[in-house]
Amino acid sequence: MIYTVTLNPSIDYVISLEHLQLGALNRIEQDDKFPGGKGINVSRVLKRLGVESETLGFIGGFTGAYIEQYLATEQIATDFVHVEEDTRINVKVTTDVETEINGQGPMITTSEYEQLQGKIRNLPQGSILILSGSVPAALPETTYEELIKICVANGVKFVVDAEGDLLQKAIAYRPFLIKPNHHELGGLFNCEITEPAEAIPYARQLVEQGAQNVIVSFAGKGAVFVNAKSALISSVPVGELESSVGAGDSLVAGFLAHYLQENDVEAAFKYGVAAGSATAFSVGLATKKTIEQLLPQVTIIERSEFL
Repeated sequence: MIYTVTLNPSIDYVISLEHLQLGALNRIEQDDKFPGGKGINVSRVLKRLGVESETLGFIGGFTGAYIEQYLATEQIATDFVHVEEDTRINVKVTTDVETEINGQGPMITTSEYEQLQGKIRNLPQGSILILSGSVPAALPETTYEELIKICVANGVKFVVDAEGDLLQKAIAYRPFLIKPNHHELGGLFNCEITEPAEAIPYARQLVEQGAQNVIVSFAGKGAVFVNAKSALISSVPVGELESSVGAGDSLVAGFLAHYLQENDVEAAFKYGVAAGSATAFSVGLATKKTIEQLLPQVTIIERSEFL
């Protein structure tokens, strides 16, 4: 069973307009509202790929109720800790360039955080927990590390999709998968990485430090996969960018869904890249149909063996 954690979920209000004029009246051409948050995105894509999951985290107020109701309509299991303040609303503006305006999120008490820890402590041995996204200001900076230690103690595999210290501190605990983008990877090593081939030696270092599998996304330039045995560079499908929101989460979901079914990392990597692209080319998240339409365009353009 897969479990996802979204510590600071949101309602994502996605609006599209031709041009954004500051200080003037702007009329929206199209708008959509979705449950937001990286873990929630992963659960939603997994469901579309026929893989069950349960999503955990903190929600509150009328916005939190909307998220629960929305996920219930998609038949996605939830086990949230309910807090007093409203779940945040994030505004995503799609026009000449993408602009995001993110809310702060509710206050979370020590008792509520302990409730989440208890839920993770009770996860079945052998399950997979996906930790992704930011940590709310109300929680300690060590939150990821504390939740990971619970996983390690109870035989739960974990996946981390985060950046900076959150990711760096997780690596020593041997995550099954980490997925930095090339900017985040460069941040870990205080350098600039612009091409997929440049990422391989740095991703290799992360494997040596403890990560079992590393995927580095490069948006339109492709993606890189590295583990202890090999390194792969993939192409990406050609299409028109609608929104990058959720693309990385879809990559994680696509990889895990295919890996659990086929136990083949190369095929899972290609499927994950197709899933990320399918979301980028859509308003909303990828579907199985859109992923599999793009899959033939994903090829491995470079392969290196370490053994």
